[in-house]
Amino acid sequence: MNSALWHPCTQMQNHENSPPLEVVRGQGAYLYKADGTPILDAISSWWVNLHGHSHPKINAAIIDQVGQLEQVMLAGFTHPPIEQLAQRLVEITPEKLTRCFFADSGSAAIEVALKMSLQYWHQSHQPQRKTFISLQNGYHGETLGSLAVTDIPLFSSQYQPLLIQHLRAPTPDLTLKEAGETDLDFLARQFATLEKILEENYTTVCAIIVEPLVQGAAGMKMYPPIYLKWLRTLCDRFNVHLIFDEIAVGFGRTGTMFALEQAEITPDFLCLSKGLTAGYLPMSCVMTTDNVYQAFYSTDVTRGFLHSHSFTGNPLAARAALASLDIFRHENTLQKNQQLIMTMQNELAKLNDHPNIRHVRQTGMIGAFEFVQANGQPYPAHDARGRLIAQFAMSKGILLRPIGHQVYMIPPYCITSDEIKHIIDVARQAVEWAAQQSTPSISNHHTENLSLP
Repeated sequence: MNSALWHPCTQMQNHENSPPLEVVRGQGAYLYKADGTPILDAISSWWVNLHGHSHPKINAAIIDQVGQLEQVMLAGFTHPPIEQLAQRLVEITPEKLTRCFFADSGSAAIEVALKMSLQYWHQSHQPQRKTFISLQNGYHGETLGSLAVTDIPLFSSQYQPLLIQHLRAPTPDLTLKEAGETDLDFLARQFATLEKILEENYTTVCAIIVEPLVQGAAGMKMYPPIYLKWLRTLCDRFNVHLIFDEIAVGFGRTGTMFALEQAEITPDFLCLSKGLTAGYLPMSCVMTTDNVYQAFYSTDVTRGFLHSHSFTGNPLAARAALASLDIFRHENTLQKNQQLIMTMQNELAKLNDHPNIRHVRQTGMIGAFEFVQANGQPYPAHDARGRLIAQFAMSKGILLRPIGHQVYMIPPYCITSDEIKHIIDVARQAVEWAAQQSTPSISNHHTENLSLP
């Protein structure tokens, strides 16, 4: 491939014969290739785009800000957009979350939360607390600190020599229920192990970190809010922090502005990114409580939180985020999404009896299912049929990007009910086509060597 560009999460050799798709424009729910071919973005461009591509209100806000201030360091300085954004975030989250620390990415937000929690305990005369508990199949990013609490071997196994070993608890993923087991019985069984781990280690534990309601990179594995209620009670009982990683699920993805609302609890740290700027610019935020903040408030500079990034609180990103929050407010986005959520629910329900589909599931604007063999057994992990599904969908003008054999859709909120129906119908067709293929080991995105219908 004659390019200096090294792509993320990509085996570059695949691009020798199948170059990446070039996108030159975006509008609403669609991306466009150079020849004008539209692609319906059913995954919101890696889960970040909320209101559609090239939204006029967000565009206008960024253009206006460019003419005023494009960047200033946030150490010792401030500016109106970032002050306004911090205040807006405090207004739309639980009242105990009163402080906002900005960073540049989801992984960085996790690093911030982990470091804040550890430093809090150190400065609260409990320096023995150095350990974190995370969940099996959880994903929290790909920097070293975030990888240490991530349980996706594809991302972490090669870097084990660099990673601190923390504690891992069983996942609440409902697809792992045993036959005949109820949701509550399964959750209670998994939670009991977590409770035992904390009972045995609480004096050295800083925090428990989870992805609320949906474990994204594991394949959109879902669980109900009751588990989060139990977590809050458990953390209070043993006096450890609770970190919510809402980087993927925040800003309306689960049907409410934040997943925590469905459990009616408040974490000690709330990590936000992806949809924070509606997919326009890199930015993340860690929200926390005055109790945490006061542990750092001192005349001693070494007790401050000495974490920085050159572009922290960038004015352009802040204006994009403010414009996105304005859209939520003025266009009643969450209320309008309820009809889209109902459409997705109805259409996904039609897949329940399909022989090649199991574990059909949905949380808000996130839908998913597992692609299996006709006998109901899963395909081997090395089988590449998930990529076949992506290729079939692209041949029909839809961007899907399965995780292994987990097929999911996270569309932007400007999508229509008819477009949701079309996405799910194409996903079904893709499953049926991929199940018939005898040679699944092919390259990522293109379809030159396949007999696509």
